[in-house]
Amino acid sequence: MSATWTVQRDEATARTLGLLSRLFSNGATRNVGVRLWDGSYWPDDTPRLATITLKHPGALREMFLPSTEVGLAEAYLYDDFDIEGDIEAVFDLAEALSQKSIGDLRKLGIARDLLRLPAGEKRQPARRGRSRLKGKLHSTERDRRAIAYHYDVSNDFYALWLDRCMVYSCAYFSDPDEHLDTAQERKLDYTCRKLRLQPGQRLLDVGCGWGGLVIHAVQHYGVDATGITLSQPQADLANAHIAETGLAGRCRVWVRDYREMDEPGGYDAMASVGMFEHVGAALLPTYFDLAWKLLKPGGVLLNHGIANTPAERPWHGPSFSEAYVFPDGELVPISTSLSAAEESGFEVRDVESLREHYALTLRHWVRRLEDHHDQALQFVDEPTYRVWRLFMSGSAHGFTVGRLNVYQALLVRPGEGGRSDLPLTRADWYAG
Repeated sequence: MSATWTVQRDEATARTLGLLSRLFSNGATRNVGVRLWDGSYWPDDTPRLATITLKHPGALREMFLPSTEVGLAEAYLYDDFDIEGDIEAVFDLAEALSQKSIGDLRKLGIARDLLRLPAGEKRQPARRGRSRLKGKLHSTERDRRAIAYHYDVSNDFYALWLDRCMVYSCAYFSDPDEHLDTAQERKLDYTCRKLRLQPGQRLLDVGCGWGGLVIHAVQHYGVDATGITLSQPQADLANAHIAETGLAGRCRVWVRDYREMDEPGGYDAMASVGMFEHVGAALLPTYFDLAWKLLKPGGVLLNHGIANTPAERPWHGPSFSEAYVFPDGELVPISTSLSAAEESGFEVRDVESLREHYALTLRHWVRRLEDHHDQALQFVDEPTYRVWRLFMSGSAHGFTVGRLNVYQALLVRPGEGGRSDLPLTRADWYAG
């Protein structure tokens, strides 16, 4: 090793340690430490919940220029740095950084010193890459491509870390240490009880995923159930499971957009669990108008969706989720969705937050994904694995601190004279 390279390396180490001290306050390092490429530690080598490992002398430059959420995420996806231990612990640091714009970095002289670090090597493009959708926002064709980008990664990949029914939405726990399979089955049953399903009724599940809810509803409540999804691989696997369980006569999954459903008054009950985030704020009237038309008078809709808070402060620049996870996904406050539902004629009968349950669900998913890292790489590449590890951990943090919430809203299409046919109490929901 030449003397010049040794000096450059030592300068990069010193500059990186100095930058870390200026970027983060001492309090932010209680749970997270940093290990440099040469074995140096910042602020010290005390064991912590998580360790950020910088892989080369230009790592901080790749992470913090140009000071966007996507840029920081891509530095992780492409291994400029890694995170050992509890990845969720790093998000307090990430939120602190989100308040620093590139202008703030210039004021602090940080951008200048970041530029003095060596540039990283040219990255090899990932197999999946950023989403680059074209066409009119929330047109049926663009929505199909958006759904395919997220869900058509690999059924086998999702099966590694979801529960046995492959439910890709918030579970319902009675205890934080409960097994994920048990909590997800409880959520499916809780959904059916909220809808008060009866034998012979017709159920429509909008955005049914791999069919967990429709299968459960037919098996345990005797309904005729239809699920719709925009993902062909999801529908193929769901219909295979339906055939295996002998339910094909009473249960089916179609590849269909919700706007393509045309059976006025054809359903006694509807569920929409984890699909609402894909609708888009501008199309909420269309979504709720159509649900109202598909339901019989007295019919009920359980609308289960993630919501943001009106006070949320977004990152500067593009969103990681928009670029790599849920392109065209939109979150709205619960007040916005309920107002849209009421304007379409629905009566709001119950609203329940499952915020803590989603944080628990996501932690289960992350642990299971990490436990199956090697197997996951049989179906996806390393950057794609890291997309889900990062996204789900960040979401768990968001639900924990209250930046995100998830609500189940029970809506009824009133019958003649305002009739709802609903019991006076919720006692039957908790009898199971």
